[in-house]
Amino acid sequence: MILAGDIGGTKVNLGLFRREGADLRLVVDAAFPSRRYAGLAEVVREFLSTQGAPRVAAAAFGVAGPVRHGVGRLTNLPWLLHEVELAAELGLAPGRLRLLNDLEANAWGLRQLAAEDFVTLNPGDPAAEGHQAIIAAGTGLGEAGLFWDGHRHLPYPCEGGHATFGPMNALDAELFGYLHRRDGHVSWEKVLSGMGLVNIYEFLCATGRGTEPAGFAESLAGGDAAAAIARAAGEGTGTRCAQALAMMVRYYGAEAGNLALKLMATGGVFLGGGIAPKILPQLRQPEFMAGFLEHGPMRPLLAGIPVRVVLNAKTALLGAAHVAALPATATA
Repeated sequence: MILAGDIGGTKVNLGLFRREGADLRLVVDAAFPSRRYAGLAEVVREFLSTQGAPRVAAAAFGVAGPVRHGVGRLTNLPWLLHEVELAAELGLAPGRLRLLNDLEANAWGLRQLAAEDFVTLNPGDPAAEGHQAIIAAGTGLGEAGLFWDGHRHLPYPCEGGHATFGPMNALDAELFGYLHRRDGHVSWEKVLSGMGLVNIYEFLCATGRGTEPAGFAESLAGGDAAAAIARAAGEGTGTRCAQALAMMVRYYGAEAGNLALKLMATGGVFLGGGIAPKILPQLRQPEFMAGFLEHGPMRPLLAGIPVRVVLNAKTALLGAAHVAALPATATA
């Protein structure tokens, strides 16, 4: 059996896969709240115990944070993971456990998906080819690239979600100032993620913009504030939530366009993560593509790039399983 995981700041998704010829079949998967556990080994042992402690031949975990020299540090969770130590804890042979960035795992997973796992926001050039990019807003903001070598796409990670947010108009500059005074550094993640949506909403509250039902702001305490704001925006409950979501959607488009230009991702840009499938109606509105295309003289280039939303929530899990099944030198 092959063990795969998608390790995020909010939840840990684990799955067991079985080889079937050249393919991998997901046998069972489960999700665990990250913050209930002291570390990944504890979660894995609990998961495997519920499945009768199957023999695991290899494992790979996509980690929401940078991974260097076999060490992964989660950005939004106080876990430090070591390949060698984790392999020993789980009884795996040396070299049979790999850590990789979670967006790199998503990028590997793209090739495992079917046509129905995507929704197209921009068809782009029918003959588009070249490098690709994936950007995923969820608990945080992840980004990765796929290098086109002329025959195949080779995923690689980056930490572009933590690059400095760039205001595009006076309202953005005011938001930047608000967050900078409060938090210091203002990254794209601070405005484009679950926490980013809440940050924008709080800025609109603080500056008296928009309306909302009585008691709505107070109701956000203790729950999933980002989900509540997005739901209220979709239901048309007041104008503040709708404005907050529209701003975040525009930022999603703008940073997707930034990433496309930096990576020269003429082969396509993919929107992964948990947020995009939930806000598809808003992503289909003009704000997203306006943000994507508004990059001065590069507008014609960007217009030719296909942009697709990834609907399959198990993409990172599939990608991690694929990496675990590869020979040790295949991702080097």
